[in-house]
Amino acid sequence: MTRNREIHLANRPQGWPTEDTFRLVETDVPTPGPGQIVVRNQFMSVDPYMRGRMNDVKSYVPPYALDAPLDGAAIGEVVASEAADIAVGTTVQHGLGWREYALLDATAARQVDPGVAPVSAYLSVLGMTGLTAYAGLLEVAAMKPGETVFVSAAAGAVGSLVGQIAKLKGAGRVIGSAGSPAKVERLRALGFDAAFDYHDGVREALRAAAPDGVDVYFDNVGGDHLEAAVSAMNLHGRAAICGMIAQYNATEPPAAPRNLALVIGKRLTLRGFLVNDHHDVRPAFVRDVAGWLRDGTLSYDETIVDGIENAPAAFLGLLRGDNLGKMLVKV
Repeated sequence: MTRNREIHLANRPQGWPTEDTFRLVETDVPTPGPGQIVVRNQFMSVDPYMRGRMNDVKSYVPPYALDAPLDGAAIGEVVASEAADIAVGTTVQHGLGWREYALLDATAARQVDPGVAPVSAYLSVLGMTGLTAYAGLLEVAAMKPGETVFVSAAAGAVGSLVGQIAKLKGAGRVIGSAGSPAKVERLRALGFDAAFDYHDGVREALRAAAPDGVDVYFDNVGGDHLEAAVSAMNLHGRAAICGMIAQYNATEPPAAPRNLALVIGKRLTLRGFLVNDHHDVRPAFVRDVAGWLRDGTLSYDETIVDGIENAPAAFLGLLRGDNLGKMLVKV
């Protein structure tokens, strides 16, 4: 326990990031001060929103600093503690991923029980990913039993949970788009009523899958998916706008959606949201998801890349859609 490896932002990408966007740096393992802990990270998350933080622009979170470690959700074991309420050996979740050892104030860590579920689950189905799916579908989009739900990027970490939660909460029909035939088959195995490969054409495939229209759209993609959803949505339809990964690496304005005038006549609601605004639903989320996991009615997928040195490759793979479910790095 003398050396620490971490991933720094080497430059700000124009368009798609590359391996050269990142730098592997070796430092000393930090020493905790009063009220602080050192965590040996076991897993870290890579997420689409991180691409926006690589740009030096004002947003809802500060941009990453050049020549400094990136950060993001992580989980690990406390190996040194100067905090009275967190002992060495405790498993904690925190926000300083992209490094092997993290130094943080004890107040910034949340203790979790590794006996309840695999620790990686606290970064996926039991973490912000699961809460995003739950709150976005049920609170932001206010899905009602019997409604038709369309989910884009449905084989991803959030989308795959949205579709399953919709079925568990009584949706009449759930449709998902994904990026390969194998992912389409996985969606069907998860209980989606219909699924299609978006490379075959989103508007046509959605029209065939939802002949009676769409009531709720959970958007992870934007662009042509949002345009197709607006066309397919029924009167008073609602869309929860979680992400727009189709344009995160774009250097030109997106070509779609081009039909937003339909929002007026259909009286649609398109509502963007951040999961941090919805912690009030966490008790219901924990109750429901824990029960579904216990009885086997909810499944989750993880794609795990081994080694902190491969975190940039994992992130680039996420942007390409290489993952099934949650993309994680085993540190």
